Amino acid sequence: MPVRIRLQRHGKKGKPFYWIVAADSRAKRDGRYLEKLGTYNPNTHPVTVTLDIDKSVQWLQNGAQPSDTARNLLSDEGVMLKNHLLNGVRKGALTEEQVAEKFEAWVKEKEGKKETLLNNLKQQQNKAKAAILAAEQEVSAKRKAAAEEALAEETTEEAPVEAAAEEALAEETTEEAAAEETPAAEETTEEAPVEAAVEEAPAAEETTEEAPVEAAAEETPAAEETAEETPVEAAAEETTEEAEGEES
Repeated sequence: MPVRIRLQRHGKKGKPFYWIVAADSRAKRDGRYLEKLGTYNPNTHPVTVTLDIDKSVQWLQNGAQPSDTARNLLSDEGVMLKNHLLNGVRKGALTEEQVAEKFEAWVKEKEGKKETLLNNLKQQQNKAKAAILAAEQEVSAKRKAAAEEALAEETTEEAPVEAAAEEALAEETTEEAAAEETPAAEETTEEAPVEAAVEEAPAAEETTEEAPVEAAAEETPAAEETAEETPVEAAAEETTEEAEGEES
């Protein structure tokens, strides 16, 4: 039964996640497998690979053939190098101690390269963040300058408007003062002859009315006295005449 080390797809649509498996070459890609050797996540930067190196080397020693993608991943993790060194031990060219030393040296070198790669990535990210921050600061500075210019223009435009408003208000106040002064003068000029006429008219009327009343008052008592005195005198004369007749 030919065995292949290959990738088995998992994960969501647009975000694939792979298992590294040893499976029968006649089986479907996502079908049954013999053993799971590790995982491969291409969604991260750098990619994340977890792999059981000893099991992978054992499958290679037993004749399993990796696919092209699986071969690249195994090579990056040092599986192919360790398998090659073990083949040298089988041929008698190397000892197991030499194999372990070489493999450890390779692992250390790879870790150093990985650290430098991560540092470079961090530096690039920091530079990108600094560039974004500088661009945002520049944009904010431009916006602030534009706002200050707009405010200055508004103040310069409002100044003549305020001056015109103050002039109009001053004109209104002067017109109101003039309007208040003219009616007062007219009222005083109109009231003076009216009051004089009012004062003269009652005085003339009183004098004209009092004169006939006093004349009538003076004439009526005299007439009444004469009218009252005539019968009394007639009665007195009659009594005197009667008295004289009786004496005779």
